[in-house]
Amino acid sequence: MRFLCVVHFDGSILDRMSPEEKRDLGRDSLGYDEDLMARGKYIHADALQSPSSASLVKVRNGQMSVTDGPYAEAKEQMGGFILINAADMDEAIKIAAGIPLAKHGTIEVRPVHEF
Repeated sequence: MRFLCVVHFDGSILDRMSPEEKRDLGRDSLGYDEDLMARGKYIHADALQSPSSASLVKVRNGQMSVTDGPYAEAKEQMGGFILINAADMDEAIKIAAGIPLAKHGTIEVRPVHEF
């Protein structure tokens, strides 16, 4: 099964990190992706730009509206994702727990709907 691991964290965490801590986090994140690849669990991962770079699109009664993000003021914002293969939710949760940013935020694990 495929699972989406959505990484949520307080973006100010990165502002408080030293250059060495940021480098280590990046190295650890890429290393974890490589480990998942070697185990056949990795499909794709990406980090997202700041929520302030987002646009929100709605269509109501045939009319489109666009507003600048973020949608909600929350301490934790979506910062990226990892799409994985796992046998079941239990395995997906174990994989999510290994994501380095899990130490600083929250990982939402959600099964991908198969059509």
